[in-house]
Amino acid sequence: MAVDRLLPTDEARALIELTREVADKELATRVDDHERGDGMYPEGLFRTLGETGLLGLPYPEEYGGGAQPYEVYLQVLEELAARWATVAVTTSVHGLACFPVATFGTEDQKQEWLPRMLTGELVGGYSLSEPQAGSDAAALRCRAVRDGGDYRITGEKAWITHGGKADFYALFARTGEGSRGVSCFLAPGQTEGLTFGRPEEKMGLHAVPTTSATWDGGRIPVDRRIGEEGQGLQIAFAALDSGRLGIAACAVGLAQAALDAAVEYANERQTFGKKIVDHQGLGFVLADMAAAVDSARATYLDAARRKDAGVAYSRQASVAKLVATDAAMKVTTDAVQVFGGAGYTRDFPVERYMREAKIMQIFEGTNQIQRLVISRHFAR
Repeated sequence: MAVDRLLPTDEARALIELTREVADKELATRVDDHERGDGMYPEGLFRTLGETGLLGLPYPEEYGGGAQPYEVYLQVLEELAARWATVAVTTSVHGLACFPVATFGTEDQKQEWLPRMLTGELVGGYSLSEPQAGSDAAALRCRAVRDGGDYRITGEKAWITHGGKADFYALFARTGEGSRGVSCFLAPGQTEGLTFGRPEEKMGLHAVPTTSATWDGGRIPVDRRIGEEGQGLQIAFAALDSGRLGIAACAVGLAQAALDAAVEYANERQTFGKKIVDHQGLGFVLADMAAAVDSARATYLDAARRKDAGVAYSRQASVAKLVATDAAMKVTTDAVQVFGGAGYTRDFPVERYMREAKIMQIFEGTNQIQRLVISRHFAR
């Protein structure tokens, strides 16, 4: 069921229609084959999304972006996620990887890299987490040591979406001590001294790999450092505010897909001589699911509009990520319940939706971390 969206411009409405056409043709027709078993990588798909302009929507036109408000970009992500969560999440991560160059890069860096990033010629990953430093980003150990015109990178990174497949990574490594001793780099996807681990065997999001990475003295030229030395955590946290909104939108799209599937099934399945949707107990479940989806959408749109207006939105981003991903977990679980035993089989997509929803409560900062971020705003 297409969501009746309130969009700010005719251009935005046309963009949503384009997104639906692309998603129905390129995503909905392929998702089942690619998400089965160990997953099959969707070769060429991200280039297709780039060519249609969907990878660089919130970035300036002068660099190849779409110059769209964040509230529009997030609704595009939601439409993608309703067809294929893996692709929507990876699109969000790509936008996260572009953020450091677009926001903190020099004009020369923007001119050199952004056009190819935003049109999908180069697809990115985000390399912040480490085996011992997930939520605690200040505990990074991966080091970048200046050596003439290069930095030599040594250490381990973890939980990299698109690991081993991306063309570049927003890499965060330690150049000094303490919280102000982390710097940001634009790391090439193929570099001598960089190797990737075996893809994680995940509960969901099978079609795109998540891997660890080992840097064994790999060299990155100085002109690939983004921002100043020691500015890395500032860049990382600013990027994560935007990234949390991306995940919130993906979670809402996933929840909407689960709700739509449950409503369709409830109108087809009959028990005791009537459609199960006409049983009050089941109807109330669907009503609660719809309320959760609509409420979650409202939280991410509120945060996005604050971002578009240039006002502080960090707390609202954490609220949106927390509310939307918790809603997705509950709505997808309820969808399985609506289907009954059939929902526990792979004959219907709701079991996949439930598996995919779980990780959304974890990445871009667990929901426990979001509660910590929100509570700290009240303590200031």
